[in-house]
Parts: sequence; structure tokens; C-alpha cells
Amino acid sequence: MSTTATTRIVGATVPRKEGVDKLVGRAVYVDDVAREGMWHGATVRSTIPRGIIRSIAFDPRIDWSAFTVVTAADVPGKNRIQLVVADQPCLAEGQVNHCDEPILLLAHPDKHKLLDAVGAVKIEYDLLPAVLSIEESEKQNPIILGEDNIIKSFLLEKGDADAAWAAAAHIVEGEYRTGAQEHLYIENNGMIAEWSVENGITVWGSLQCPYYVHKTLRSVFDLPDEKVRVIQTETGGAFGGKEDYPSTLASHAGLLAMKSGHVVKMVYDRMEDLAATTKRHPSRVRHRTALDKEGRLLAMEIDLATDGGAYSTLSATVLSRATLHSCGPYVCPNIRVHARAWATNTVPYGAFRGFGAPQAIFAIERHMDEIAASLGIDPIELRRSNFLHDGDRNATDQLMREPVILDQLLDRALAESGYYVRRERYAHENATSAVKRGMGIAAFYHGSGFTGSGELYLNSLAGVDVPADHKARVLVSNTEFGQGTNTILTQIAAEALGVEFSDVIMAPADTAHIPNSGPTVASRTSMVVGRLIERASLQLLAMLRQDAGLGERASRDAFFAACDRYRAAHGKVESLCRYEAPPGIHWDDKTYHGEAYGAYAWAIYAAQVAVDTVTYSAEVEEFWTVQEVGRVLHPVLAKGQIEGGVAQGIGYALYEKVVWQNGHMANNQMTNYIMPTAEDVPPIHVIFEEIPFRYGGYGAKGIGELPHDGPAPAILNAIRDATGVAFNAIPLLPEDLFERLGARQPVEEPALP
Repeated sequence: MSTTATTRIVGATVPRKEGVDKLVGRAVYVDDVAREGMWHGATVRSTIPRGIIRSIAFDPRIDWSAFTVVTAADVPGKNRIQLVVADQPCLAEGQVNHCDEPILLLAHPDKHKLLDAVGAVKIEYDLLPAVLSIEESEKQNPIILGEDNIIKSFLLEKGDADAAWAAAAHIVEGEYRTGAQEHLYIENNGMIAEWSVENGITVWGSLQCPYYVHKTLRSVFDLPDEKVRVIQTETGGAFGGKEDYPSTLASHAGLLAMKSGHVVKMVYDRMEDLAATTKRHPSRVRHRTALDKEGRLLAMEIDLATDGGAYSTLSATVLSRATLHSCGPYVCPNIRVHARAWATNTVPYGAFRGFGAPQAIFAIERHMDEIAASLGIDPIELRRSNFLHDGDRNATDQLMREPVILDQLLDRALAESGYYVRRERYAHENATSAVKRGMGIAAFYHGSGFTGSGELYLNSLAGVDVPADHKARVLVSNTEFGQGTNTILTQIAAEALGVEFSDVIMAPADTAHIPNSGPTVASRTSMVVGRLIERASLQLLAMLRQDAGLGERASRDAFFAACDRYRAAHGKVESLCRYEAPPGIHWDDKTYHGEAYGAYAWAIYAAQVAVDTVTYSAEVEEFWTVQEVGRVLHPVLAKGQIEGGVAQGIGYALYEKVVWQNGHMANNQMTNYIMPTAEDVPPIHVIFEEIPFRYGGYGAKGIGELPHDGPAPAILNAIRDATGVAFNAIPLLPEDLFERLGARQPVEEPALP
């Protein structure tokens, strides 16, 4: 199905706005910036997971008079990072709650002297018992947060889950686990800060959400809005890892700048970035499912637990999305989901592409295959018989008003992958081959934008203006970090204004000059902010037609001439629009019922894997993605989003394991934290179906997070198909395969002499 409207620029593969600068090396990243008299900053961190700070000593062999030293006592405002819950100290005061927690800061004009200085600070602790896993936290002995170690909990109920079990022909249970995952953006975290009494604090840095950083700096420095300025430098990747953490690093650089009287740069090396910053939440999900004799879902009872780490960060909102995606794209009349984020003494977990959905979708899609095996049903037909369709209601009782084409997506995925032909062939070949091949599938959806009333709470403002240089500018706080924001939003503005793509640029991501259009997260940029830019552009045209004589089908030159006339009369040419919810969106935060999202993107992913029973390695040999994401605004960027998400999903499933030793990440180097390389990423076939969403920017829905949701369950379902063994935890490494498959291999007797 395709209902794509005719456009000139939207839907075309135009050049990336920042592409040439990156290609030829003109792009300026934070560590490229040098300022006269600039000092460098470093962090002294905890080496234990939990304890009381007894003393801090400075080795006398270091000339400490040449350094600036900052502790929690130097914080002029609140010593808290302002996220969902402001419980995380900017600098530890009295107690540490995880390894690598920042305790004090150092600055010096020679960055090479900082390493020795950090090692020369000796901290003694009174050790406290640490909690290092979900299971330890559940025991609530000791209590490390609040009254019960629970950061956040949700209860989602629909129908009468208790009454459904008696009528069930089948009841299937399963437990599914996912590990932590590191973002591994190309550019490490970095920030530069400047302080003056007159102007307050200004920071430049690698970040996703300028106004998140702005909010924390206002609080830490106790300053009014106008004395806090946040400017994004070119940002080399983020994936959510630069949503929450930059607020901490900006505060640290700012405190050093304030106390030293110098501009201060802080850039982490890879080892510090890996050990000290947030990661994807580990999870444990338990499913209990009732079905009738035909395999239709009667009831789901789901216990969903995540490890939130030592502080709340964004765990509540991650848990919310995990809860809402835990039942999958299926019709089920009776549901109970009890979800909790548990506190532990590990580095706080935070935002990561998919934002809780990959954990929940891994569990439900693995569980669907286990149900199929238990009932002796084809896993494809089990899904098909339970899919949501137009007019159905999902787990939150949201009516599916927008078209749902899961059957069509499934048919396309089966045809493109040759699913049944390959399964039959591999079933025959596997009987005699040491390399076992299999096919697996995952069906899922991803809510676009903030959950429930989140977009109303954000109250985003965005727009366009036309300065005298005859370049229309997009005014947003949504940032470019490799995903294509600059290109997509300028496409939308150029299309709506009727000018050329080259006539539109992005205003710098600088809080002194741009409105707060909300964070660059939650697959909201194209759909929500793109719609604001479309509306603001059309509103600008209406202003020019009414007050500057612009004709209905004016040329580019006529447009800019009208802008000149309007500017002469009114001072500036600017149009801003504020977010308006689509009609019929009603959400109850207390009962967790209603329209959780204005729109959903839908997908079916299929994987072909090979499992070598000699080396116990698993390899993804080919991958197919079929998705409906609304209007595809830029085909090449959209395809790149899917391919990148699948590559990350492969890493999540088979390679990327965070190894913890007493709460510290022990493999915090790229030599031993293994991610997939180009050699490990298979051919990825990307297929789009387009059903434009009337309330998204030129019909767009979210796309960036969706492709991380489906690869892991599709891959492990394929491994089950290949080996006949169910693996329910990721990452699935060769040693895990050996533990289960090695025991099944016959031991050859040595030949007699």
C-alpha cells in the first residue's frame, strides 16, 4: 500500500546538509576547539561500589597550587543533576553509590599533568554492603534507595487476568534476560565551559538535548535562564548516550571554569567514557500466557524488571516504554504487566536507542516462538492469528484508528526472505552438517514520540525565520548527531515554503537563539517537530500573502522579495508554532490506559543464521526488514537508519557483553568490549511500506528507534530453529552456546592402537 503525495524535495535523496563538511574535515568537534588560555579538566572517581568517604588526601609530591580543585562544597546551587528525578549528585558528598562516581574535579593548563594528579588523590572509605543485581535488589537487604529499592513501578491491567486461566487450553511460561549495552558512539563525551559574573555560564559540547543541559546548569549554578547558554558542537554519534550524561559533564566543566577563572575543556578518553557513562538497562522479563485450543491469546501476565543502577536518571521513562511494548502487536483481552526498575550499586543506566522497547520486545517475541513450539503451531501462523488489525484495541485499550498492515508486512517479509523454502532446505541439510542454519522472525511496533501526555508536557515550540541574507532558517533545539535531523527538517521547510533545498539552513543549536522544541529523542523529530516546521512554514506563507503581497504560486525570488517587504514593515520575518496533540488522544497516567502514542511504526524482521557446532559461534548470514514508518522523507537516510539499527541489534544479540567486577566495567576498552564490524554485518534488505500519518511532518512517523527492537529476537528465534535449543538470554556468546550444545554432542572414543 502506498499513498505518497507528489512533492519536490520531501521524499527525494538530497545531499546531507553537513555531509561535505564532515567529508573534507571542516566539521568542528568539541576536541577540535582551542581557546587562548584554555585549561583542561579531569575527574577523580570512586573505586568502590558503595561506601562512606572517610578522608581525601593529596600526595605532597604534586604542586597542588598549580591546580584548581573542585568538590561538592563548591557547587553554588543544588548539587543535583536535573533529570526525571533529581537524585543524582553532581559530585559525591559524603557517600558514593557506584564505582566511577565523580568525587572531585581537577583543572590544569597542561592536560598531560592531569593524569598523574588524578592518581595522586587518595580516598579512603568505610565500605558499605553493595547491591549489584536485580535479584539482590529484590531481597531489599540492604535498602540502598527509598524504602524498597524500587526506582519506579508500573501496573498495566486490562480485562480480568485472574479469571482467564481457568478457561485456558494451554498455559506457557518463560523467562527472558537482556544484558547491558554500551552506546559506542564514535566521539567520546566532551564539553568546554566559560564563566563570567556578567554573562554567567556558557558551554559548548557534544550533546543531544541543549535544553536538558540548560535545565541542570540553571540549578547547579543557581542562575536565571538568560545567564545560561548551551551550544552544541558537531556531535559524532549519540544513540541516547548524550541525552542524559552531558548534563553532568557540562556541570563539571562549568564548576572548574568558575573556580579557575579560565575556559576549561573536558574530553573523556574511551576507557573513562565506557566505564563512567550510562548504558542500556539490563532486564529480566517473566511471561505467563494463557491460550485457547486454537492458539489465540486469552491472557498475559508479565513481570518486567530492569536494573536502573545507582540513581534514577531516565529509568522511569525507559520502564514506561518497556511496559507499553511488553505485550507486542497482538490482541489479548486480559493483561497484567507489573514492571519495576530496581536500584543497584552500578553506574546509572540511561537512554539508549529503543528506550526499553528492545528489552520488552525480545521477551515477547522469544516467548511467541516458545508458545508455538509448546503447542506444535507454526510460529508464523501463531503470530498471524493474534495480530492487531484496524479497529482492535491494544494492551492500553488504545483503538487502532490508523491503518495496521501487519499481515501485509508479514507476507512481504516471508516472500522477500524465501522463509519457508529456506527453512525446509536447512532442516534437511542440518541433519548431516556441523553448521546448522535456521530462520527466525520478529513482529513488533514502536510508539512514535513521547509516551501519553509527554508531548503536551513538553509544549514544544519550533519555527522558521528569514534573515536579510535570503536564507530561510529552521529554528529548533533538535540536534544533528549523524541521524539526519539537519537534512530532514530543512527538506520539510523548503517543501512547505516553496523554495529550493539550498535556500534553507539550520539555525545553530544555541539556546540563546533557538526555541525549546523538546529533546532529540523518542523517534519524535520527523513526526512531531517536522510537523511543527511544516505548520510554521505554511503560517509564514500566509503572513506574507496577507501583509507583503506574496502571490499564491510565487517564485523563489518573489518569496524572498516578499520577505524583504515584510521585514521592512515588521522588523523580522519569523513564524513559530507550538505543539498541538492530534484529536482523540486521551491518556490516563494513573491507570495507564488510553492513547499511549499518537502513531506507531510497524515491522516484521527476518534473520538467517548459521551456528557452527565445532567452534560454537553464531553468525547472521542475511537479514530482511519490512517496515511501515509513515512517509519516507529521505530514502537513503531512512535506509541507513534501518541498517544501522540492525547492526546495533546484532551486537546486542551476539557480541556486546559488559563484564562487571564488583560494580566496575572490567572490559572498558574496544579491545575487549566486542562490537560487530563490517565483517560481522550481513546483507540487510530494507523494504518500506508507506502510509503517511496525517499529523506527522509530511506524513512521517518515527524511524530511528524501531530498527533496534527486532533484530535480537529474530536472531535468537533463528538459532532455535537451527539447533532445536531455546536460548533466552542475550548477549549469546560462544561459551553460552557451548554450555548448552556441547553437552549434546557425542564424545568420540579414542582409537585403539
